[in-house]
Amino acid sequence: MIISFSVENWMSFRDSVTFSMVASRERQHGERLPKLGKYNTRVLPVAAIYGGNASGKTNFFKALNFAKMLVVRGTQPDSHLAVEGFRLDNASIDKPSRFAFELLIDETIYNFAFSVNRKAILDEKLVVITSTSERVLYSRRSNKIDFDEALKKDQFLQFAFKGTRDNQLFLTNSVSQKVENFRPVYDWFKDTLDLVAPDWRFEPFEQFLDDGHPLYATMNEMLPQLDTGIAHLGGEDIPFENIPLPEPMKMMLHEDVKEGMTIRLMSDKNERFVFTRKNGELIAKKLVTYHPKTDGTEAKFEIRQESDGSQRVIDLLPAFLELAAPGSKKVFVIDEVDRSLHTLLTRRLLEAYLASCSAGSRSQLLLTTHDVLLMDQQLLRRDEMWVAERKPTGSSTLVSFAEYKDVRYDKDIRKSYLQGRLGGIPRILLSSNFAESDETSAAEEVP
Repeated sequence: MIISFSVENWMSFRDSVTFSMVASRERQHGERLPKLGKYNTRVLPVAAIYGGNASGKTNFFKALNFAKMLVVRGTQPDSHLAVEGFRLDNASIDKPSRFAFELLIDETIYNFAFSVNRKAILDEKLVVITSTSERVLYSRRSNKIDFDEALKKDQFLQFAFKGTRDNQLFLTNSVSQKVENFRPVYDWFKDTLDLVAPDWRFEPFEQFLDDGHPLYATMNEMLPQLDTGIAHLGGEDIPFENIPLPEPMKMMLHEDVKEGMTIRLMSDKNERFVFTRKNGELIAKKLVTYHPKTDGTEAKFEIRQESDGSQRVIDLLPAFLELAAPGSKKVFVIDEVDRSLHTLLTRRLLEAYLASCSAGSRSQLLLTTHDVLLMDQQLLRRDEMWVAERKPTGSSTLVSFAEYKDVRYDKDIRKSYLQGRLGGIPRILLSSNFAESDETSAAEEVP
């Protein structure tokens, strides 16, 4: 779980901004808040970020994605880091970007932070937090590193750090060197944190082709209930020579797909293929949908023939199902969760997820949205609703509605937001009458 995340000098975030998932003292919807007993803390299972266009919502998503990619994929030798600092202030251009995470992993809280510029990791620190103290596992600055007393005896840790490039996180390199001390934090970024952008597809769609997989049955049970018109999903066997992929990619698949291996690909037409090899033969399947016909039979549809909304449901529903699964520890960050979805459908997905949450839950959903109909205290707590706002300087801020003293639990928060009392709405200067705008422009041109 994310306890908190802070970012500084990243894209529109010039100043340090902290996003906290620690619950406030309010009691609303308290029964569904995860409780961390030994830390005497309650954590929020969901957070929604609202705001106008270009307010910083997507930049928040990109900051999390940058950190995940830097940890999990690492860097190439001598490559520059894809750092994007705040560009509207000359004093900030050359300043490093800083990221800090407070994470709950297996009932233990870790604090992981690092600063980076385009050329190097400037500092990096990993701290384990108990209910009574904090223990610095390692602290790195430039080409020096200090370890906790208990770890200093391990000479291999010093050896692993000497092999860490300037543009590489020690966390990443230590795991590649088979150091297990810090693997839980690496694995959290790799396996627990999932990010879904508006134009990204949720990856493990091959599960929809396996009628023995639990997700296959659940998806096919729920899709008709969401008014998509889809009766069920299925897989269609396709002769490999008929796959609409470039020949170089087909040759690569012939070489790379080993016995028992599964590779998934998407074509430029949004068709989704799964490739496996059995008994030496390369097998291809394509994801398709089936719709009921008036005569009781079914009609097969290509995924690309489905509406954008139906495709979005197919992509997002597995994420919500994973979040709601018993014992789930997944953290999903979904940018523009409402894209192509009717507001009632989006709300129902949120309601179903939140209904599964309890004091023992460990999954989380962070989302950005323009859908103000979700701004409802019957659905979300005040501390679960945030607003991103762009200042006149071009920098962004994030503020929780819980910080506004006049936002009561029974207040119509949506009305106050749209009236501009809570910030985060676009400052639109365009006239409500295009003709008036044209006339004004013409008048200004007359000498």
